[in-house]
Amino acid sequence: MKKIVFLITIMMFCSCHAFELDTSVDDEIRRNYNPSAIEQSLPALPKVTPTQNPQVTAPPKTQPVAQPAKPQIVVKKLPNSQIDKSTAIRIPKGTKFKVRSSAYLSDSTRTGARLNFTTLQPVTKRYVTIPAGTVFNAVVINSHLPQATGNGGLLQIAVDGMRYNGRNYYSQGKITKANHKKVFVNNIKGKRQYWKGVGNQISKGQQFYKKTRRISNNLTDNPITLIVAPVPTIVGLGVYAVNFVGSPIFSIGSKGGKLSIPAGSEFEIKLLEDIYLEY
Repeated sequence: MKKIVFLITIMMFCSCHAFELDTSVDDEIRRNYNPSAIEQSLPALPKVTPTQNPQVTAPPKTQPVAQPAKPQIVVKKLPNSQIDKSTAIRIPKGTKFKVRSSAYLSDSTRTGARLNFTTLQPVTKRYVTIPAGTVFNAVVINSHLPQATGNGGLLQIAVDGMRYNGRNYYSQGKITKANHKKVFVNNIKGKRQYWKGVGNQISKGQQFYKKTRRISNNLTDNPITLIVAPVPTIVGLGVYAVNFVGSPIFSIGSKGGKLSIPAGSEFEIKLLEDIYLEY
């Protein structure tokens, strides 16, 4: 028991001395340095400005490059807006004029070419007579050379003006006859050679067959060649059959007829719209 009390006494004594702190160092610092003065002597911290986000500008949008427009054939329209239709003389649509061309025309005439036609005889309507020698203006709106499919050359003309009493009037018309032949849907066309090509193919086969028949007849006159005499006829008959059956296919590559109309040829013009004339 005495030992236990002794040990407890020693432990309490040690703990009391452990809590005694040495503050001599702190006292020395306070005597030599002023803590508030140290804080005031320190340099100020640099002010940091907030970084600004650079303004991102979108690249300029590229404008689409416009493709050059293809040249278009525009029918000439003359100003008739100043004409008072209530007092003007009307030439009704459907009126036909016999005219003569002033230039050579063909399927090689370029698109956009300007043409002139002169009336051959007067045309009388109510209150007015269009005299012979009146000039109609026109333009070629389509043309092409003969084609390998058997189609002939093409020429399409649109009437777009008439000159009367020294003044130009807008008039819309089409060609209905060319060289005394009817023109359908305003297409002046060369002859279509497809069926002609079919006939030519059959004729070639027939001529070859006749030639082989003559050869066979000559071979029969000689006793030595009498055995082979039927061979040319059989070959000619086979060629004739191939040409006859295959003529619709063989004729596809034949070109159509060329279109050629000499200057001074006669045409017929039909009005598609009314013409209003001032008097």
